[in-house]
Amino acid sequence: MPHETLGMWLGVLGVAMFAVTLPMTRLATGTAEAPQLSPWFVTFGRAALAGALSVVFLWVTRSALPTPAQRKPLAMALLGNALGYPLLLGFALRHVSSGHAAVITALLPLTTAAIAALVLHQRARLGFWVFAGLGSALVVVFSLYRAVQQGHGFGLEWADLLLLGAVLAASIGYVYGAQVTHALGAERVICWVCVMALPLSVPGALLTWPAHSVAMSAWLGLVYVGVFSMWAGFFAWYRGMAMGGALRVSQTQLLQPFLSILAAVPLLGEPLEIVTLGFALAVMATVFLGKRFSTPAPVFIVVSKETV
Repeated sequence: MPHETLGMWLGVLGVAMFAVTLPMTRLATGTAEAPQLSPWFVTFGRAALAGALSVVFLWVTRSALPTPAQRKPLAMALLGNALGYPLLLGFALRHVSSGHAAVITALLPLTTAAIAALVLHQRARLGFWVFAGLGSALVVVFSLYRAVQQGHGFGLEWADLLLLGAVLAASIGYVYGAQVTHALGAERVICWVCVMALPLSVPGALLTWPAHSVAMSAWLGLVYVGVFSMWAGFFAWYRGMAMGGALRVSQTQLLQPFLSILAAVPLLGEPLEIVTLGFALAVMATVFLGKRFSTPAPVFIVVSKETV
């Protein structure tokens, strides 16, 4: 399998794990009417759980400490992926459904690609941006269709602003983590991020430990987002971006809302409609067509006979 193709499939695997984050976070936090674990505890708890797993991994693999130059990107990934995204998402999901949240998180591929182009100086041809915009538009149209169909409506409110902040935080974390993946390795990037977060996550989890009884489903949601969303998923995601390019692999995030909806069928009891599969196939087409335009156009230098 070609190097870049394997990177794309690893990106898809990471996105599949991340997709379950929305319904699992909703299970963990509950709703405003029936709260379970607080968003603060879910944020600190999942980071602490991933941090404990990371300590074991780094010790077993005898990993070297990151260099001073690598600590800044790791700190940015910490702020974006370990703190900003889960905290903002947790508060938002107490007030909106996971389907509503999918409307905003559909913007992840474009924001990640834009930040990758800015930070990592990765460029693509116009065709890439056309297909990226088309795929994002398809996701937004589908999500709006679902929201209207279910009577939820759609309008920007404070919870939507939280989701926009979560999207931006996740994109920044993804790109800065990818910046040091070649040097550290995909697994060590997320492990060092989680270990660096331990001085905040462990005291934070203890201070926000729930004082009331919590449903078992909420604890299971926390375990999932700690083990898979915060840890194992990044093994595949960072490796995929390193192998296939952050700008290209970021487009696999277009599949995330549909995978979230599929996961919500057994977890939250949401119905599965045939239109979901149709839109998913269309979005997948934009992902793979956009991949063909993900590298800059070749530059041809014409040499005149006089200079030969």
